[in-house]
Amino acid sequence: MRNAIALILGGGRGTRLFPLTKIRSKPAVPLAGKYRLIDIPISNCINSDLNRIYVLTQFLSVSLHRHIRQTYSFDSFRGGFVELLAAQQTVDTGTDWYQGTADAVRKNLRYVEQTNVDHVVILSGDQLYRMDFRDMMKTHVDSGADVTIAGIPVDRKEASALGIMKADDTGRVTGFLEKPQTEQELAMVRTDPAWIDAQGVPSNGRDCVASMGLYIFNKKFMVDLLEKTNYEDFGKEVFPTAIRTRKVQLHLFDDYWEDIGTIRAFYEANLSLCKKDPPFDFNCQEAPVYSRPRYLPPSLMEEAKITGSLIADGCKIGRGAVIENSVIGLRTVIGENVTIRNSVVMGADYSDSKVNPNISELPLGIGNDSVIEGAILDKNCRIGKNCRIVNDAGTENQGEDDPVQIRDGIPIVIKDAELSDGFKLS
Repeated sequence: MRNAIALILGGGRGTRLFPLTKIRSKPAVPLAGKYRLIDIPISNCINSDLNRIYVLTQFLSVSLHRHIRQTYSFDSFRGGFVELLAAQQTVDTGTDWYQGTADAVRKNLRYVEQTNVDHVVILSGDQLYRMDFRDMMKTHVDSGADVTIAGIPVDRKEASALGIMKADDTGRVTGFLEKPQTEQELAMVRTDPAWIDAQGVPSNGRDCVASMGLYIFNKKFMVDLLEKTNYEDFGKEVFPTAIRTRKVQLHLFDDYWEDIGTIRAFYEANLSLCKKDPPFDFNCQEAPVYSRPRYLPPSLMEEAKITGSLIADGCKIGRGAVIENSVIGLRTVIGENVTIRNSVVMGADYSDSKVNPNISELPLGIGNDSVIEGAILDKNCRIGKNCRIVNDAGTENQGEDDPVQIRDGIPIVIKDAELSDGFKLS
């Protein structure tokens, strides 16, 4: 993989993940108590011996930049790096924001052209999966393709939210349709389940193959394509055109893959990690997920009842607390007799005792006798005593200024929010 570089697309405003993206870019959103979304594609690159990585972003990139700087460093002998490329005004690219995935790459072609490689691996920054890109590269090189797209078999009921591909008997992509909505459109890109089975991937009745948003381009072809066209998006414009004139190959993948693009997907992906046999296992020594080392003490639990949950480092959990099917992030302080069920608590960036001890009259964390169910608590929240954060009424609140907002039916306590004693979600 030394003949390739990776470009990780940091995404746009992340409006579907709002308010988690109100103060951070999408790849910087915390995951599984101690990681960030960006750690997934970067770890996949490192585990695939692909160690020259650019991250393209344009919105609220300060915390992402800090995380990358504090986490990823390579020795000088291998020439590896992880660098952030934020949208910028230049003489060549003008003053516009990135207009789409292809446009984001186009505006950074100078960095691609400066590298002595033949292949460019393009990845998404908001997905949860584990893949060895060396397998995909082998498919790309052996097939003699100009571009290879990773695809995963899906049921047709999922197809309307994804880019769907059709391939011939050799795996060459012959059709590509972004988010087909009708039976007629689905019929145009349907794949015979028998063909999927023949590739060694059990179809289980699935008759559609969805693009995972992971691509390998021949560098020369990609540079030529983007310089000579004004295409803005790979899925909507580049691939429908490329399959008619160039060789586009399909690389089948059949393991856990989740696009964490909405609050519901984020919430469910996190809670799925609490299962006895999670669909994505962070405890994989062959292909670990890397993140920033923090050197925190072990978590302290005082006669608490904890079942089916992930507890990160540096937490303090009070006497009588009940935690079920939840993710508890770094430095979380939980008072006595607190109940937390089916929730994602992101923790804190600091401890009250050492940083900003007088920032608020409310202590950092969750106060005694509070109840949190089916909710997401962003970082540095100060929840008073006897609070109740449960969406009993099933309401959907779209307010952007409230300390507690509801998206997809899930209450979200925004970062740095303060809820006084006795607060109840109305």
